[in-house]
Amino acid sequence: MATALSMDLRLRVLAAIEAGASCRQAAARFGVSPASAIRWAQLQRRQGDACPRKQGGDRRSQRTEAHAKAILKVLEKKRDSTLGELRASLAEQGITLGQTTLWRFFARHRITLKKRPRMPLSRTARMG
Repeated sequence: MATALSMDLRLRVLAAIEAGASCRQAAARFGVSPASAIRWAQLQRRQGDACPRKQGGDRRSQRTEAHAKAILKVLEKKRDSTLGELRASLAEQGITLGQTTLWRFFARHRITLKKRPRMPLSRTARMG
């Protein structure tokens, strides 16, 4: 995953722009893309600094969490449903979610969908 360019580099590019260089000239001088220099100058004007924003993380789970009660209610009715069946049941209620979205929802809530119980421990094999 790409990382944000250093704040030191951003400040040097912005200082060159403030000294009279165009964004493209400053970008060429410091070896960054012109789009980055333009974006940093806009950030400087708009919010007073050009600090990088936080990268990564979950940005969409709140959409799924808004339907948490409905998802759990459907799961209660039929505990051995597959993700596809759950998705179809939710679609009947007007809730459209992807299969992977449901999988991540259950992972966040530590809900496992096992079709059969675990195997009993072996009496003949050595354990531990």
